[in-house]
Amino acid sequence: MNAVIKPTPYQRLLDLPEHVTGEILDGELYAQPRPSGLHGLAERGLNIDLGGPFDFGRGGPGGWWIIPEPEVHFVRDTEVAVPDLAGWRRERMPAIPEDHRFEVVPDWLCEILSPSTVKKDRAIKLPVYARYGVAHAWLVDPLAHTLEAFELQQNRWVLLATLKDDDPVQLPPFDAVTFSLTDLWS
Repeated sequence: MNAVIKPTPYQRLLDLPEHVTGEILDGELYAQPRPSGLHGLAERGLNIDLGGPFDFGRGGPGGWWIIPEPEVHFVRDTEVAVPDLAGWRRERMPAIPEDHRFEVVPDWLCEILSPSTVKKDRAIKLPVYARYGVAHAWLVDPLAHTLEAFELQQNRWVLLATLKDDDPVQLPPFDAVTFSLTDLWS
């Protein structure tokens, strides 16, 4: 009798079509199509507003890597998340990995919410991020024009601020600069 070898969740993730993003959270494979235009606009705005001063040191302190959609391996090939943006202090991760696996826990993550991912981002991914010690998480909702900033304190998320519309953004861990939240919608 031939044994049937069941593919691992990571092998199933690797086998997903190119236009699909996959994650393994709490042992389950999640797959979703590429994001909407509003999602992309918010991601682009954050990448510009944070990447310039923090990643490149233009008008800010530098010292960070800000990476869109990295494949973060909290536990190699068994707990894998793809946040919309992630940031690492360069003293903790001096170089970018040569392959697609980021195995250093980020210092900051941002999820851009959509109707199809909001439940997963809040109820599944935030607890995973807390379990592995991510210090800061932001949730951006491009439809509601809001940003929620959380800080991990004693293994629990504490809401630092909820911003809306065109509020100025000056939040940890990026409080050295200020930008307008409207940058993410326009």
